[in-house]
Amino acid sequence: MMDPNVRTGLFAALLAAAMLGLGYAAVPLYDMFCRVTGFGGTTQRASEADADMAARLAASAGARTISIRFDGSVARDIPWRFRPERSTETVQIGERDMAFYVAENESSIPITGTASFNVEPEYTGKYFNKIQCFCFTEQTLQPGETVRMPVLFYVDPAILEDENAKDVEQITLSYTFHRTDDASEESAGS
Repeated sequence: MMDPNVRTGLFAALLAAAMLGLGYAAVPLYDMFCRVTGFGGTTQRASEADADMAARLAASAGARTISIRFDGSVARDIPWRFRPERSTETVQIGERDMAFYVAENESSIPITGTASFNVEPEYTGKYFNKIQCFCFTEQTLQPGETVRMPVLFYVDPAILEDENAKDVEQITLSYTFHRTDDASEESAGS
């Protein structure tokens, strides 16, 4: 029979290891939860095949249009100007559409950034699908460089069956660029 103190110590160590494991798993599990449910305005990532299927569903259902509002901003640590080319666009639900954002590096050094994103109203995030997006990868802009960055997307026709979302007239897609390279470079270029 095992000493009660040893058993208690083993139980405490096992509990601590389990808590540490849950701590490491929390971020990917939360990310997966947000992607599945659209929680927090998290959009979905779709393939071309998904977009084709959505277009067929929309055509057969006589889908309506919805307004998409585009928003762009930068964090304080990134000396870029960033904005959508057009602030709003009306799209047919289920049909692929493309929007462009423009970014300009206003510093004298190359800057690498990545975009975080969300949609409003939050509960529409699970219906907003991005096929191709600059937010999937880091972007490096040379000093003074200006680039156009596309977002290929569609709104899933399933939104029309959701009692909470079917009457939404406008979805806002927001991006914020954050610096991803060494912040010490900023002091050298500012």
